[in-house]
Amino acid sequence: MFAPRDPDEYLLDTERRVIRIRRHWAVLLWDTFEAAALLAVCVLVSYLLPPALYIGQNILWYVALIVVLRFAYQVMEWWVERLVVTDKRFVMTTGVFTTKVLMMPISKVTDLSYVRTATGRMMGYGTMVVESAGQIQALNRIDYLPRPEEFYDTISELVFGDKQKQAERFSMIKAQRAARGKKPVG
Repeated sequence: MFAPRDPDEYLLDTERRVIRIRRHWAVLLWDTFEAAALLAVCVLVSYLLPPALYIGQNILWYVALIVVLRFAYQVMEWWVERLVVTDKRFVMTTGVFTTKVLMMPISKVTDLSYVRTATGRMMGYGTMVVESAGQIQALNRIDYLPRPEEFYDTISELVFGDKQKQAERFSMIKAQRAARGKKPVG
């Protein structure tokens, strides 16, 4: 009921999916720290309050409940957000209750780069910057991207690579899946 549509449902029959990922779990680190700190403060203050101030303790426990619910919502938002890259476009779906679909054609990409901080290198994420023909697109900056080197190489191949070899490779993958009895992608 509340789950958004699968991002693959937004793809056309003529598109082939190349990458399907969600952002790195490190995007939740600050939210986790914030929720844990707020819960610790609520518990500590509740413990220090005298029993006669039961109304104050009740309010603190409601605040703690709101903190937990907010964190659960943030985790759900992260879980349902998906980035799908096809041979024709980038598609990102977000939102728990209201689905938002962001799209950028691959043909508009003019420059591609990624940045990895020291923390990003240790944890395995980076930031991808996708520039298009003089415009700011909806997906021009993708933070907390897992395995950014692989993503960069794959997108570079799609944008700047040999289209004939890509078509042959896709046909070979499709034939291998058909031989194994799997449903072809795309």
